[in-house]
Amino acid sequence: MREIIVVGGFDDLRSRQVRFLEEASRLGRVHVLLWPDETARVAEGKAPKFPFEERLYLLRSIRYVDRVTLSPAHADCDTLPPIDGPRPDIWVFQPGADTPARRAWCENHGVECRTLRNEDLQGLPEIPPLLNEPASRKKVVVTGCYDWFHSGHVRFFEEVAGLGDLYAIVGHDGNIRLLKGEGHPMFTDHERWYMVQAVRHVKQALISTGDGWMDGEPEFLRIRPDIYAVNEDGDRPEKREFCDKHGIEYRVLKRLPKEGLPRRQSTDLRGF
Repeated sequence: MREIIVVGGFDDLRSRQVRFLEEASRLGRVHVLLWPDETARVAEGKAPKFPFEERLYLLRSIRYVDRVTLSPAHADCDTLPPIDGPRPDIWVFQPGADTPARRAWCENHGVECRTLRNEDLQGLPEIPPLLNEPASRKKVVVTGCYDWFHSGHVRFFEEVAGLGDLYAIVGHDGNIRLLKGEGHPMFTDHERWYMVQAVRHVKQALISTGDGWMDGEPEFLRIRPDIYAVNEDGDRPEKREFCDKHGIEYRVLKRLPKEGLPRRQSTDLRGF
């Protein structure tokens, strides 16, 4: 398999950047050379919103990424520094990031360069049907809005995935407006689903089809989970009653960030 290198700050990771990583992964194993904070500031003309360690944690959680390493500080953005590990076969650029200097470097070093087009990154994949396969582990379900996707979501998925195969049910747009009011959600349910399903800890993501605090009830009845996991903010009597009725173990986990990272909440990040 070919070795793919991509370079950048990958600040405030959104669906377009994940789509870029997904498309790059179709070419081979993706190695992200991640800029430290100062390099990102110089290259992009502004300080990153999220610190290096948080950007690193998020990128490492994306299923389309094979590995992430730190780019040398003040690296020349038109060249690749010496890289530990396999030599890259292709340097893949985001739209608009191709420069004559980068192409010249690739030609001089025997590295193919490839620029993805805007049309390559448009649209989102179709949502596949529920996986129907024998379970080798317990099935665990989580539910939520996952509107402004952040490191706290990844940490929750990482923790819950330790309990079994993780199925994440993303609240549909109408129900999020019902529960949170107008102006919510910021991102469509399809886009929020895409971000959740891109996390390697998630076995499968679905979009809810019910309403209220148990909007995922139709999906629960299809998945037939062993465990329903929520964090302290998501604990609701309706959820407990549903689990009691259907013989599902109900787990309430503390809302704790990954060690060394700041605590994040989607509500606080609106407009960040």
